[in-house]
Amino acid sequence: MQLKHHDQTKVSQTQHSAQTPLGKETEYDQVYSPDILFPIERMGNRQTINISDELPFHGKDVWTCYELSWLNSKGKPQVGIAYFSFCAESPFMVESKSFKLYLNSFNHVAFEGVQVLKKVMQHDLSEVTGAAVSIEICDVDSEITTRFKNAPQAICLDHLDIDDFQYQPLASLLSLDAAEGQTTELLCSHLLRTNCPVTGQPDWGSIYIQYSGRKINHANLLRYIVSFRQCQDFHEHCVERIFMDLLKHCQCESLSVYARYTRRGGLDINPYRATKNLSASPVSFRTSRQ
Repeated sequence: MQLKHHDQTKVSQTQHSAQTPLGKETEYDQVYSPDILFPIERMGNRQTINISDELPFHGKDVWTCYELSWLNSKGKPQVGIAYFSFCAESPFMVESKSFKLYLNSFNHVAFEGVQVLKKVMQHDLSEVTGAAVSIEICDVDSEITTRFKNAPQAICLDHLDIDDFQYQPLASLLSLDAAEGQTTELLCSHLLRTNCPVTGQPDWGSIYIQYSGRKINHANLLRYIVSFRQCQDFHEHCVERIFMDLLKHCQCESLSVYARYTRRGGLDINPYRATKNLSASPVSFRTSRQ
């Protein structure tokens, strides 16, 4: 029996999908893996809509990555928002799941600077698509400051130049600043990363900690936040754990912990826990990765 043209296309796409990472069990924490990028030829689909070699248009495919993370040379996690621009004239595009897995393969790789990371990605993506790719990597906190005027004005810890990191939750990292007395502060970090206990998929968030009491040591607080990087637990449980550890080890008189996670499947989860002398409801706002 002869298949109709659209049926032939469907069979071809099914066979093609079998070669991609789609529908397969996925390991998210892997080493740098440029070979995982899966190219999809543009011309096959274009021929079905009567487009030949000479294109009747020009344009760009603009991708935004809200979950880009890598390490600096000291092992400190770095995060950024990356904008990728692929020209419509490139012979290949990138299958989306393979692109996501490729970006996650940088999570535990150290680079001397963001420009080195950018150069590596430009090489890999240009190689797989057959044309030059434009990449811009922006600082998460700067994006919040410039684009989201209703975001709280917090002291960001992420620019502290520190090392000696653990990647499993360690409450003993928390300490008070012996040289300082009582204070009230709103602190934030965009380096919170936890992992779904069901799928193993990384979850990325910004965490806001407001407290009154003796001054918390900022460097050790950042080390503590980073220590959740390989923790497998639900968003809500992670926030409750952070709240309880801070309450116990830092003797806060008042405390709120508010995590704003990036969305997955169209949902972002934002747990908030506070001592009973503070409001039970958080201020609603978005971060630059939401």
